[in-house]
Amino acid sequence: MKTGIQPETTPVPTRAPATSPVPRTDIAPPPSCSGHPVASDAVAGADPATAPYLPAVVGEAAHRFGDRPAFVDPDGTHLTYAALHQSSDEVAAGMTRRGIGPGAVAALTLASTSEWVVAYAAVAKVGATVAGVNPALTDAERNACLDLVEPALVLADADDVATLAVRGGRPDAPAADSDRPVAIVFTSGTTGPPKGAWFTDRQLTAVTHYDTGGAWGGDAPLPQYASTQFAHVGFTTKLPWYLRLGSTTHLLDRWRAADVLDLVERERIATIGGVAPQVALLLRDPDFDRRDLSAVRLLVMGGALSPPALVAEARQRFDADYSIRWSSTESGGVGTGTAPDADEHEALHTVGRPRPGIGLEVRNELGRSMGDGEVGQIWLRSDAVMSGYWRDPEATAETLVDGWLRTGDLGRLDAGGCLSLSGRQGEMYIRGGYNVFPSEVSAVLSDHDAVADVAIVPRADDVFGEIGVAVVVPTDPAAPPTLEELRRHGGGRLARHKLPEALVVVDRLPLTAMQKVDRRALASLVSADPT
Repeated sequence: MKTGIQPETTPVPTRAPATSPVPRTDIAPPPSCSGHPVASDAVAGADPATAPYLPAVVGEAAHRFGDRPAFVDPDGTHLTYAALHQSSDEVAAGMTRRGIGPGAVAALTLASTSEWVVAYAAVAKVGATVAGVNPALTDAERNACLDLVEPALVLADADDVATLAVRGGRPDAPAADSDRPVAIVFTSGTTGPPKGAWFTDRQLTAVTHYDTGGAWGGDAPLPQYASTQFAHVGFTTKLPWYLRLGSTTHLLDRWRAADVLDLVERERIATIGGVAPQVALLLRDPDFDRRDLSAVRLLVMGGALSPPALVAEARQRFDADYSIRWSSTESGGVGTGTAPDADEHEALHTVGRPRPGIGLEVRNELGRSMGDGEVGQIWLRSDAVMSGYWRDPEATAETLVDGWLRTGDLGRLDAGGCLSLSGRQGEMYIRGGYNVFPSEVSAVLSDHDAVADVAIVPRADDVFGEIGVAVVVPTDPAAPPTLEELRRHGGGRLARHKLPEALVVVDRLPLTAMQKVDRRALASLVSADPT
């Protein structure tokens, strides 16, 4: 059992900033949604106006849950709630000795282990800002992130964290400042360089409020597993809520379908989270039907659309509900979701309704609201929306407008208030003068029995300007669908100009380090394919 992280003698690697990493202070946070106050009472004594939120949650969880394991590493060692509080105090004391405090950025490039959580809590306790950098990034991608935030400290592995610890030490608590940057989360960069969305205590408090009350299958302290890298918004902004629950979170050294199923079966895990491609891999595991997965009650999938056929198969074979979530890094990881008991239309063909207290509109290019069924830009407003992009006032001004987040996603609302996605702004292509939204086409083609996953990618064409290429992962690699079969399948629901005119068959769709479909890799793939 881990009872604390002992100090080492090797120095902590640092990356000297070219200039002081001063956050933006001239960008006001989005106003609260009407009728939805920030939940300042989420944890006793954790009002962000009087105390830093994450440190207060860590302390309260240590008091409530004590020796209960908070995180279990792949080797079976575990970090209790009490040890998390003590260890983060000791590491924070070492940070204070090194001058790390408000205004400084500490970059965490280490793997998603319990030491990552200790480091995050320690950074928050000294009032500095954490910037999580996915260790799966290439050196060039990682350096681009570090160059943006100019960290005063970089922690690359568990030894770096241990080096900072001062046995029995406690940090100097910073003055309360609910608008102080707590965390920087990098966007996935699927269509351009990653940007750093930054969040304060106010936003972390709001995320906890939105996630409380059964949004993830209940508020009981059930065992769970970490389905994403800790640098992802799905962990960085949600850690306070995990700690509030008192759950035990099991960590994976890497995601493998067999390992996840072993863990779910052994620990009787009730909620499976992740992205749709991971569900497909779980269902393909050769031992799936021989396992006892009766504890599973809910699958929660975000990151991208879930193909309707996959949702239907997962609901049937897991004998569990399936909820699709739509959000973004900029939204703080909260947005819409399908109800666990949703009807077939909502469950298979939409991303559900906005959470209570979240405003959502579909607007045209002039910023005016559109009617039901009309495709437009999705705008979102909530107390969890980021404060802005780190050191990028131009991008911030384009994205945060009058308290609303311009998400960059395209979609439409139906009469029942459910949102359907039509793609990303900029992903739309024009074939012979007609607009085509790739997500609309892929949603139809994914219903084909021979299609496990599909993406529609535009390719330049001498006659029509652009045409659609279907990149397909077949259900049976030995019997992939033909282009003619796909066009016949979609012909009854899609106009002719929307149907794909070329086909590329792949083993799996390329994903970014943040587990989103890599559009740039797909564009390179279809441009190189001669068909």
